[in-house]
Amino acid sequence: MVSLTLLEPQQKTPLQQWSFENSSIIRIGRAADNHVVLTDSLVSRHHLELRQVDSADNSGGWRLVSQGTNGTFLNGVLVIQSSLPDNSLLQLAQGGPILQFQIQEVTVLETGVRSQQMQATEENAVATVYSAQARANSSSICTHEGNSPNNLFCIHCGQPLSVQQKIRHYQVLQTLGQGGMGTTYLAWDAAGLAGTPQLLVLKQMNADMVKIAKAQELFEREAYTLKSLNHPGIPKYYDFFVEDGKKYLAMELIHGQDLEKRIFTNGPVTPSQAIAWMIQTCDILDYLHSQEPPLIHRDIKPANLMVRSYLNRIVLLDFGAVKEIGTAPGTRIGAEGYCAPEQERGQPLTQSDLYAIGPTLIFLLTSENPFKYYRQKGRNFRFDVAKVPTISSQLRNVIDRVTEPLPRERYQTAKELAAALAACQ
Repeated sequence: MVSLTLLEPQQKTPLQQWSFENSSIIRIGRAADNHVVLTDSLVSRHHLELRQVDSADNSGGWRLVSQGTNGTFLNGVLVIQSSLPDNSLLQLAQGGPILQFQIQEVTVLETGVRSQQMQATEENAVATVYSAQARANSSSICTHEGNSPNNLFCIHCGQPLSVQQKIRHYQVLQTLGQGGMGTTYLAWDAAGLAGTPQLLVLKQMNADMVKIAKAQELFEREAYTLKSLNHPGIPKYYDFFVEDGKKYLAMELIHGQDLEKRIFTNGPVTPSQAIAWMIQTCDILDYLHSQEPPLIHRDIKPANLMVRSYLNRIVLLDFGAVKEIGTAPGTRIGAEGYCAPEQERGQPLTQSDLYAIGPTLIFLLTSENPFKYYRQKGRNFRFDVAKVPTISSQLRNVIDRVTEPLPRERYQTAKELAAALAACQ
């Protein structure tokens, strides 16, 4: 069996793993028809092939063939074709994602069930091996000694070290956050998708919110919307269920940090980085706005834009406020400073999502509340960033246009806005 493990570039900790038992060719690239899909702009659509080759001793060696525009590095050396030793590190383009290639022996247990290996990480969680037997006994708590306090799983047996509670078959390991609407947990699914165990996010709607019809509508809307969407910049939907009168949504765990926390922690970013993130956001919005009927997110803001740690790519969060265009005007939803005038009136358009890109750029480049730059100009209130040194006149013009009070005077599509932003780089 062959495994490919995506590694975090600095610490080399595992982020995601793919296993192949009977494959003689493994294709890696950005296109959706690859066996391993990596959504990184440095990765070509069909970047790399790994091929099993016959050998004299029948050991079944492997060879790589690189087809990527930006090259492939094998243990730090640029290669086009090469034999592929066990435990090799493959980097798809300079500065691109890193994969560890491993050849693993398949062990047959007494029950006839083959063991599987996976590596899971959340911050400082260690890589762990899970067998079919261990998964069958996953309800028990590990008592082995010698584990770091930061570990989520035992380095000896792969069991969770501490389980707060069990909700259906999901084991809650940590509480990630609590708010007025509900509680978000880090959970472990030992059965996983297609038999592969995984960490995930489990959102629980608070009991007192169940009595509020609007709260129920928003929670269920997020589950319904995520289930219908498929984009690398949108968390994957796993499950939605009711247990003991409480509603739960299981969804993909995104390893990273939202832009609000990132800026508050590290300060403003460079214009090129801010623009790159907003172009990625435009790509997600273009996907939403292209649905039939178009979907409006209604809550674009730094706290809802997560940056994946290993690819530096934007993921859009919180789909509870999503609204189909053409439906009757509803409740005013949106963050102050990021909300377009027509959205304030409960009449959002696709251009309302684009409006929020303007104040988000201001926050990324100044680390200050965009309201600081919101002042009266003539008859209207507008963002005035003329004195911000990191905002060029060209980028200032983009911010001015995308935040025009009248939607018809803004960029009309996410693609149009993305092109204007790209011209500023």
